[in-house]
Amino acid sequence: MASDPKGRTEAGYLRHAFVCGHQRGEGATRPSCMNRGSLDLMRELKQRVRAGSDLNLRVQKSGCLDFCEQGPTCVVYPEGVWYSLKDEAALEAVFQHLVSGTIDEQATLKLE
Repeated sequence: MASDPKGRTEAGYLRHAFVCGHQRGEGATRPSCMNRGSLDLMRELKQRVRAGSDLNLRVQKSGCLDFCEQGPTCVVYPEGVWYSLKDEAALEAVFQHLVSGTIDEQATLKLE
């Protein structure tokens, strides 16, 4: 059995957030999350998780999540809850979901 440098005994994470990091070029017919600051939001979320929890959590960039008009977007697994990271309150909601499992329905992604 291979050893894990972080001392984990099982593969996987308690919760895993994917933040859209897709970028479209100028003149594209649809917006893109990266052009709306998704990577900065992802970095901030990662910093909060690292500073505020010793739980087995992961935050990482994903490819296009295809809900660009509501972006920047994020999905948290294993629950499969989608968020629109349009303000600080939504970022805090994702952080709380990651560390406690609490889902803030006000911050979840709503199709318009």
